Amino acid sequence: MQAREPDPLAIARQHPALASLEDALASTAPGRIQLLELPAGQRVFSQGAPCQGLPLVLEGSVRVQVTGASGNEIVLYRIEGGQLCTLSAACLLAHHHHRAEAVTEEPTRAIMIPPGVFDEWMGRSRGFRDYVLRSYGDRLDSLMLLVEQVAFRRMDERLAERLLQLAQDGLVEATHHELAVELGTAREVISRLLKDFERAGLVQLGRGQVRLLDEGRLRQKA
Repeated sequence: MQAREPDPLAIARQHPALASLEDALASTAPGRIQLLELPAGQRVFSQGAPCQGLPLVLEGSVRVQVTGASGNEIVLYRIEGGQLCTLSAACLLAHHHHRAEAVTEEPTRAIMIPPGVFDEWMGRSRGFRDYVLRSYGDRLDSLMLLVEQVAFRRMDERLAERLLQLAQDGLVEATHHELAVELGTAREVISRLLKDFERAGLVQLGRGQVRLLDEGRLRQKA
């Protein structure tokens, strides 16, 4: 007996954005929505590219980041299971191209809602529309906090805070470049600050990792 192909709509209904979608609208989706099985390191969309739809992440993690004119990158946010890409929603609502790029950080399963279906559901489904707008508002709050941190906080404070957030049993598995992308600065700046932390006895540096030696003093600095 031949195995049945997975039903993208049935899988999509597991996402909270579609849990309350009206059956009459859901019945228009077969053949139009796409189930994506993405490996780690897969680009979902590129900065400056036209928007192909709204990604809804079911499992995994997608990093959304932007590259500035200087070449420095900064992580804007991550899309985890049960979340959607609010920048893609903004692109679809405003009919402009992506202003950032998205890359999977681990194997990820997602549903892609094409523009026509997105427009139809936004106009006809209150549950879907409310979820999209609520997610947009929540993400806007987090982006405003990021702007505040970048604009008004010292980089050594932000680095200390990020190390504490990333640490697992006192160890951060990340390169200097990856930390620089997280914080929106140059790798050389992160390397210099980590060396300062090491000389002060706060951390011990290794290849692709940072071991926290004095979390109390790091918290004071953060």
